[in-house]
Amino acid sequence: MSQNPKLESSILIIFGITGDLAKRKVLPAIYRLCKDNLLPEGTKIIGISRREVSKDEILDTVNLCVSEENNVCDPDIIHKLSSWLEMFKLDPLVDEDYINLSHYLSSIEQAAGKCMDRLFYLSIPPQVYGPIITSLGKHGLNSSCEHQKAVTRLLVEKPFGYDITSAEELINETEKVFSEEQIFRIDHYLAKETAQNILKFRRHNPVFSSQWDAKHISRIHVIAKEKIGIENRVNFYENVGAMRDLIQSHLMQLLALTAMDMPQELTSDEVHSKKYEFLASLIPQTVREEVLNSVIRGQYDSYKEEVNNPHSATETFVSMILKSNNPTWKNCIFQLTTGKSLDEKATIIQVYFGDSNPNILTFRIQPDEGIDINLIIEQPGFIHNLRTVKMNFSYSQDFDDSHDAYERVLVDAIRGDKLLFATKKEILTSWHLLQPILNSWQTNNDDLRIYKSGSQGPAITILNDTVSDKLN
Repeated sequence: MSQNPKLESSILIIFGITGDLAKRKVLPAIYRLCKDNLLPEGTKIIGISRREVSKDEILDTVNLCVSEENNVCDPDIIHKLSSWLEMFKLDPLVDEDYINLSHYLSSIEQAAGKCMDRLFYLSIPPQVYGPIITSLGKHGLNSSCEHQKAVTRLLVEKPFGYDITSAEELINETEKVFSEEQIFRIDHYLAKETAQNILKFRRHNPVFSSQWDAKHISRIHVIAKEKIGIENRVNFYENVGAMRDLIQSHLMQLLALTAMDMPQELTSDEVHSKKYEFLASLIPQTVREEVLNSVIRGQYDSYKEEVNNPHSATETFVSMILKSNNPTWKNCIFQLTTGKSLDEKATIIQVYFGDSNPNILTFRIQPDEGIDINLIIEQPGFIHNLRTVKMNFSYSQDFDDSHDAYERVLVDAIRGDKLLFATKKEILTSWHLLQPILNSWQTNNDDLRIYKSGSQGPAITILNDTVSDKLN
């Protein structure tokens, strides 16, 4: 993000403004953008709710200032944000409410004396997207104001489907109303500072860019570990699990950014083209024996009690390896690992240069964003011992102006930059790759490993290109 991206005043319409995501992420991000003067005067925020609720109720129940000292808000910014925010009561199943919304948006533009870009943000579960998207199209809300001098965009959150069939159905239904150009599929991991920097790091550091292939890199491991369990997401998690929740979306996207061929230009179209090419090169495991040899799934020990289902086979941990048929990556191992109720919270990408005693380049995605590299040196003294030392860089220590992922999501959506959003081809390719594994799991649960909460999960080592399932 440039220091002062030029943005036009827009109307941001948030469906589900009373929900958890809007309160924890979206509204605090808007507060920070407002404070940093990144949103222009004339911006309007319309909160959509099924019930009557005032904007003061919304603002009073959200911790907008989580990043401020002592969580104390700037009263001037709160006043500005309040002047931009309006609430609108809408029942998603009532046609008349969409007609009223259309008139309301037109009245805002008439008062402003111009057409304004409109962004419909569906901060709601994907399973209830359908009726809203259909009604937006039915009442002409998928296009701009009557003079067609502005654009309308749709922002949607993952998961993008439950399986390959539902993903295709969701994409097809959405495309009946909105064009692919209008659709911004949010993967907030891609908007984190370190994730944004991966391609530029590769391009502008020749000591690494000249060795970014299987001749020099033996393994790339993308890891997302969480200390928390499923908390209050029982119904969601029982129907989703770790594979759908994190690997299909976040980790596949991070792997693609790390291993894709470098495009000539870092434009949205070229980056997405190269990401798709890489994902399409990954070799699926199509039979159960291949799945057993390349994928570990686990479940933490108290999970069944938390969901009140003694027969649950929902995985809270997955580690899998993949290979590519791209000659650039011949024999390189790609590993994806995620788990809940583990020993720490960390999302990292590890790039192993060499096989024995490798130099490990680590991109720290969260919580402490930055980059590390392990180097092998000789220990001082008369005995020639080698040891590994770490050199590191931290965004928080070296920069004062980093932005939260959801701030970038909003800014890039407003200015129409799709670089950090997932395309339908990427999503469907990921599903095609993972669907055989999910199908295998439906037939047999014998490979589900139980691990202790607070541990590192099932022990994982790579031996002869397979994942060993020896437990801790």
